[in-house]
Amino acid sequence: MPKHMLRPQGEFPSAGLIRRCAAIFYDFLLSIALLMVVTLLYKMAQMAIVGEQQLRQMSDAGALDGDPLLSTLLVMSLFGFFAKFWTHNGQTLGMQVWGLRIQNADGSAITLWQALLRFVVAIGSWLFCGLGFLWVLWDKDKRSWHDIYSESRVVQLPKNIHKK
Repeated sequence: MPKHMLRPQGEFPSAGLIRRCAAIFYDFLLSIALLMVVTLLYKMAQMAIVGEQQLRQMSDAGALDGDPLLSTLLVMSLFGFFAKFWTHNGQTLGMQVWGLRIQNADGSAITLWQALLRFVVAIGSWLFCGLGFLWVLWDKDKRSWHDIYSESRVVQLPKNIHKK
């Protein structure tokens, strides 16, 4: 399968931690909205299937606490959100705002497998108190753990590109 080359092409510098954190915060807000919508749709479907009264009784009894199906749907929704943006044009909405892009060393879009690796390792990075993200400060190429593991990099695009 031919590689999907991202535009614009060129040598771009690696993105710094501050700009990455700003994009992460923006995407965090979008992710919360996505999770709220998915949860609402799930609960509406659950209510249509089980019934409002039965659902209320289940909720009061604690039977809906820690719903594994809902948790799975939420994680899959988040992965779908990030994977679509990362593999299509290399940028989530937050990354577009802050002029960042994920790409391979040759300037091509990352694969679905690389997106999955990035997603899983990024979760691990957060679980280690953000150490995987802070790794950018020590790595000579400004790579985080998920950059290293997925063999991809986050670059800073020039500002004039956004005006075209």
